[in-house]
Amino acid sequence: MIDLRLLREDPDRVRASQRARGEDVELVDALLSADERRRSSGLRFDELRSEQKSLGKLIPKASGDEKQELLKKAGELSAAVKSAEAEQREADEETHRLALQLGNIVHSDVPVGGEEDFVVLETHGTIRDFGAEGFEPKDHLELGEALGAIDVERGAKVSGSRFYYLTGVGALLELALVNAAIAQATEAGFIPMLTPALVRPRAMEGTGFLGQAAENVYHLEKDDYYLVGTSEVALAGYHMDEILDADQLPLRYAGFSPCFRREAGTYGKDTRGIFRVHQFDKVEMFSYVAPEDAEAEHKRLLEWEKQWLTGLELPFQVIDVATGDLGSSASRKFDCEAWIPTQGKYRELTSASNCDGFQARRLSIRMRDGKKVQPLATLNGTLCAVPRTIVAILENHQQADGSVRVPEMLRPYLGGRTTLDPK
Repeated sequence: MIDLRLLREDPDRVRASQRARGEDVELVDALLSADERRRSSGLRFDELRSEQKSLGKLIPKASGDEKQELLKKAGELSAAVKSAEAEQREADEETHRLALQLGNIVHSDVPVGGEEDFVVLETHGTIRDFGAEGFEPKDHLELGEALGAIDVERGAKVSGSRFYYLTGVGALLELALVNAAIAQATEAGFIPMLTPALVRPRAMEGTGFLGQAAENVYHLEKDDYYLVGTSEVALAGYHMDEILDADQLPLRYAGFSPCFRREAGTYGKDTRGIFRVHQFDKVEMFSYVAPEDAEAEHKRLLEWEKQWLTGLELPFQVIDVATGDLGSSASRKFDCEAWIPTQGKYRELTSASNCDGFQARRLSIRMRDGKKVQPLATLNGTLCAVPRTIVAILENHQQADGSVRVPEMLRPYLGGRTTLDPK
């Protein structure tokens, strides 16, 4: 959640952020009003409790009519204190409820608009001209089936649409990608982590996935657990309710986990193959840093993603995601989109988000610098979302004979293979 001091001191900035996101601006005034009630009711409760304590000291010293009068007043005060306490609790709950609905304050440099209003910051690599090479590119599913690498038909038979099997070299390719990604992250100073895929409601809510993103979250109602859509949730919750010393920062983790997404609202979109699926594996980078270091860390996460995609020899572009497509927790997000030849366009493979202190406040994660204790900043960046990366590799590195060239970076993780060959 945002800093309520910022809300009180500069509500127009918060209104502008909500407007840029395309979200409810009236929520800002409702939260301001609830916060004022919270503060005034807290002050009223403190005053009554102080008066009650003072009166309690006088009663043992009094006698006769004076004592009876004091006892009567004590009873009235007790009722008033209980009423004030209930009012304060109600105002606290209302303030917290409304604060959880408010998105993070968007960075001033973020382009305003919806999903298509992003700004291209950089372009890397060369898009292949398959016509000049004398053949028509096949899509990833046709290639994957010929390689004995992807089986969506049996995935649908067992689990339904948007499920799949990776078989043979497909399974080996996933393991190679995961190991290569973890190796790069470890070399960069990240601590490798295998994280839970089931989390409690507070971890999911604290990272911002039970607001506008809730429709894409799987909930196990009987046990009240959520299936994560990214290991960001478990990595953010790792230091929940903790105070970290400033000299421990930055703390960087690289989490590997299965991820689950309902893909609500995408009916009829990306239905072929494994580009948009309900279950997939992912390597996610996560950083805890001091607030003043957040923007620099955001750029570092992006550089590590660019290093990864360059190592996979993929043509890609970097975009500055527009305000309406940020997600509630991010103040700014950069996506790396790889070129998909058979779609004739760039598609998202990685993203890097700066969440500032938004998640830290919700999860009560703070840092101690001397005597000062304050929320720290959290950031996250996808390094390898496996199925989409496989899509990009198969399509961009296919050859006329139906084989797929293995990028040099992956060859040590595939037993030295230089190509993946049709069965």
